[in-house]
Amino acid sequence: MKKTSSMKIKIIFSISILICILISCQDTIKVNGSDEKAASVDKDTVIRHEEYTGTEPTDPEETEYYKPKVPRVNPGLEGSPPSDAVVLFDGKDLNQWISAKTKNEAKWTLNGDGSMTVADDVGSIMTKQNFGDIQLHIEWKSSKEEKGEGQHTGNSGIFLNGMYEIQVLNDTDTYVNGMVGSVYKQGPPLAISSAPIGEWNVFDMIYHAPKFNRDDEKIKSGTITIFHNGVIVQDHTEIKGTTPYIGWPKNPAHGNGPLILQAHGEKGQVSHVSYRNIWLREL
Repeated sequence: MKKTSSMKIKIIFSISILICILISCQDTIKVNGSDEKAASVDKDTVIRHEEYTGTEPTDPEETEYYKPKVPRVNPGLEGSPPSDAVVLFDGKDLNQWISAKTKNEAKWTLNGDGSMTVADDVGSIMTKQNFGDIQLHIEWKSSKEEKGEGQHTGNSGIFLNGMYEIQVLNDTDTYVNGMVGSVYKQGPPLAISSAPIGEWNVFDMIYHAPKFNRDDEKIKSGTITIFHNGVIVQDHTEIKGTTPYIGWPKNPAHGNGPLILQAHGEKGQVSHVSYRNIWLREL
């Protein structure tokens, strides 16, 4: 009788061990299966950093994904714009521009070297299209013949969203938040990197527009990064609002807006700044 009981105990113990082993193996298979499934899903799913949760991956494939596909862009050669750029001025015509004042045909002067120049008594010009976040490339120069000091020499401006001015100006003594490359009346440039007067300057910008909620309240400021002739002069600078000559920045709610090139001054006092090779990429 004792022998039979002992055998039963041994059998039950052996079965218990076998069950534990089977459960352990099933968990391992399940985990491995989940890992394999996760690795497979991850290849076709975007992983956001804030979604990184759970156990640290042990397989390199668990942190690899293949969608969405990254678009290919032809960078362009010898100064030509990228393949996905919106070309605003290539020297041939002013078809992409209108008068900022009258909204009629833009009448700046077209030059034989593929540039355009501010014309007396014509006023600023603006793009027909509206834009938001952009990468912008624009080249400009002022006239060697222009005489003046401070804000009265080589003065123009590039208005993003039609209301945020990036200063175009000769390398001249003036208030630092009005120097070339400044966010006008707000952010001085980190450096002055101007070409000699009469030679071409290059601005490359990355602009992110401000965000507004449904109540027309600003919830995120716009930002600007600028390279002037290859030197960074604005580094993700916050745009506090509009850039008026007099008064504090304002923050009216808005959506996309035009690019405006400023004709600074009145008839007979206009700074004869020229522009060429203007293109942008919408971000």
